[in-house]
Amino acid sequence: MTAPEASADRARILDRGYRAYEGPRSGIGGAVWSVARHSLRATLGLGRPARHKIFPVASAAIAYVPALVFTGLAVLFDTDLVAEQILTSYSEYYGFIGSAIVVFSALVAPEVLVRDRRDGMLALYLSTPLTRSTYLAAKALAVGLALAIVTLGPPLFLLVAFTVQGGGPDGVAAWASTAGRIVGSGLAVSAAYTAVSLAASSLTDRRAFASVGVILALLGSGAVSEALVAGAGLADAWRMIDLVNMPFELVERIYGEAGGFPELSTASVVAANAGWTLVGLGTVWLRYRRVEAVR
Repeated sequence: MTAPEASADRARILDRGYRAYEGPRSGIGGAVWSVARHSLRATLGLGRPARHKIFPVASAAIAYVPALVFTGLAVLFDTDLVAEQILTSYSEYYGFIGSAIVVFSALVAPEVLVRDRRDGMLALYLSTPLTRSTYLAAKALAVGLALAIVTLGPPLFLLVAFTVQGGGPDGVAAWASTAGRIVGSGLAVSAAYTAVSLAASSLTDRRAFASVGVILALLGSGAVSEALVAGAGLADAWRMIDLVNMPFELVERIYGEAGGFPELSTASVVAANAGWTLVGLGTVWLRYRRVEAVR
């Protein structure tokens, strides 16, 4: 008798049935964070074939290359180029990364929702203690964090780089104020674009269609707004439907600047951003109340 046959003869079933899980339990919060973390990894293409990393890497490159160039210039000339208005300010930097944010929102973020419905994973998630609301919260967190890489990371990098170089804000209070504005601006832009991306992604099971929807919503709303105000001569309030520019207008107001639409009050800009963010998230929630979870 060979060794494997002898081992098989000695094998015995000592117990049958299921054993209760005795490990640590993280609760709903842990489940939400786990889904968000894995969704974030999938969004960035981590642990996936190289083709899934193309758009995330391209978006990050578009966002960070100007910051690296500005930092190099600041080191080369050894002076406060921002104060002397030779380099762009922190608020103006969003003009350089707007395309990266649009690319990320349209071509990368839709994968977070579309993939689960396409692969039948939604039913599996909803068979756990996660509800539809907590599932969507996890997905929104994942998209928001991913977008923060391009909305929040580059200005923070500039702040730290300029500070190390000696051209940052003067004093602790000024530095903290600038950092707070950077964080607030990055989160505001991330929230607005997250809502648009998730809303478009909730309406289709095809990522390509979701991407087209995001692009049409962003660029189309800007074109319609410009046509209504500049072309048709309607009230300036119609600027508030401009989904692509309103978040960046809010950034200007956070820094105390007039922005590109000085005819709008700061309260109107804040209301427009908050309103469109809530409309986008509300669209997702209403859609997922009715969507059927099929394995």
